[in-house]
Amino acid sequence: MKARILVIDDEPLMREYVEEALIRAGHEVVAASGGREALALMRDRSFDIVVTDLKMSPVDGLAVLRAVREESPDTHCIVMTAYGTIETAVSALKGGAADYILKPFAPDELDLAVNRALEQGRIAQENLYLRAQLSRSHDFKSMVGKGPAMRKVYDQIEKVASSRATVMIRGESGTGKELVAHAIHYTGSRRDKPFIKINCAALSAGLLESELFGHEKGSFTGAHERKIGRFELADLGTLLLDEVSEINLELQPKLLRALQEREFERVGGNQPIQVDTRIVGTSNRNLEQAVEDGKLRQDLFFRLKVIEIHLPPLRARVEDIPALMDHFLKRYATENGRKISGYSDDARKMFIEYDWPGNVRELQNAVERAVVLSSDPVLRPEHFLLGGYRPARPADGGLQPGVTVSEMEKRLILKTLEHCRQNRTQAAKLLGISVRTLRNKLNEYGQAG
Repeated sequence: MKARILVIDDEPLMREYVEEALIRAGHEVVAASGGREALALMRDRSFDIVVTDLKMSPVDGLAVLRAVREESPDTHCIVMTAYGTIETAVSALKGGAADYILKPFAPDELDLAVNRALEQGRIAQENLYLRAQLSRSHDFKSMVGKGPAMRKVYDQIEKVASSRATVMIRGESGTGKELVAHAIHYTGSRRDKPFIKINCAALSAGLLESELFGHEKGSFTGAHERKIGRFELADLGTLLLDEVSEINLELQPKLLRALQEREFERVGGNQPIQVDTRIVGTSNRNLEQAVEDGKLRQDLFFRLKVIEIHLPPLRARVEDIPALMDHFLKRYATENGRKISGYSDDARKMFIEYDWPGNVRELQNAVERAVVLSSDPVLRPEHFLLGGYRPARPADGGLQPGVTVSEMEKRLILKTLEHCRQNRTQAAKLLGISVRTLRNKLNEYGQAG
């Protein structure tokens, strides 16, 4: 990988040696005879890497390092030092240098240090890109649904995102509570800090305490080393307590203290640990009933619901269903390499009529399954498995007294063929008969063509 490198050394022979080695390695090199000249060069040009000696006068390598850190933080510094000044090199590393090499050194050692610095830069840029992509993918503007109910949710997200207030997201399973939690974090001022989550319903009380607050070595059988808990890992960021109402009563006082005082002790420890962790909780339960039943402390309940966001069930925002259908179809068709153009009118009607007890998650799973299993370019009702769905039909079921069984059979076969757009294989499958039987029936009806 070619780089633009600034070499700084007040010893001409060493400066020329480094310059020639880097040029032979294919890099673009600019040389400076001291710190003062280097600072002037850096004001006019940008560099990927700075290779500098430490002992120079009147402007030494540490001063160069400070200037690079302040004015060009993306530039990586490598310091050159003699054996007698290793402590100074260590100080340079603490001050932000990427690496150091000891004089005298071979060209291969210099090349290795430069490649390490370039790799660090590449990873740093990649992380910035991925973080930006992650932020965009989780911000509320990427969420699907533009109806009044969801616009209210978006408005709440915008208002609370940059605050420190605890947020409680409530709604039925499958409504997208975790998506809202992500949006709160990645829309707010903590977007570049950790987003840590834990499912409180999935762990026993003892294990949950250790996961939340960490533990000290030897605090219990199997605690062979110190463990940092989720509260501590999320310091300056956000901690998502998924299904927070499921936390055991014995653990609730410790959680309450952590929320109120922003401090706690690890299991087996006695040293208070202070954190600035923003809490977002979710629950699909009736929290008021949980308080009444004695399963949730009232003081913890009030501390958790400083700000509440209620996510409506999908049946209460039917206007968003078409957009969700199209969103998931595009996503899963792309992921699975399927060429599916859309839905039939009957399928869209079915999705609108269905009450979606599993909410958005059920719709998402239904579309993914249909995309994976279907070989047709258009998705129709028969491609979906929706529990308990029955399409609308006349009150008499289409039956009329006096109509013969053979006539009803004919009507059913012809109607099914029409529904399948004359695709006999598909129609036979729906009717539960063979294609040969279907062909014979059509011959009886005079529709063999």
